[in-house]
Amino acid sequence: MLRTILLVGTGGFIGSVMRYLVQVFVEKGLSSTFPLGTLIANIAGSFIIGIIFALAEKGNLMSSEWRIFLAVGVCGGFTTFSSFAYNNFTMLKEGSFGQFFWNVGGNLFLGILAVYLGIILVRAIF
Repeated sequence: MLRTILLVGTGGFIGSVMRYLVQVFVEKGLSSTFPLGTLIANIAGSFIIGIIFALAEKGNLMSSEWRIFLAVGVCGGFTTFSSFAYNNFTMLKEGSFGQFFWNVGGNLFLGILAVYLGIILVRAIF
């Protein structure tokens, strides 16, 4: 278990640093407030996690430790959106359309609502 935690933590560190560098590089010199760096990180992370899981499905091309390090650690640190996208793809592939719509709607709507409620909470306290 400790080994797995260290794999995820190390990958998460690498992914988080990569995300920061992508945002700094992409948004440097942009006058727009659109989060282009975040969009690029989310799409790139989704593409990378697709490659990782496709390789993992091939059998002996990738060990479970490498999959955990790359998918959960690196991609998780780079963007949790990649896991969200992969989970939704799997639901669509399996024909679980109700779960798909609940997951997409719930994550987007409830996530935005949670941000708003967090802001309200802080404003009420301070």
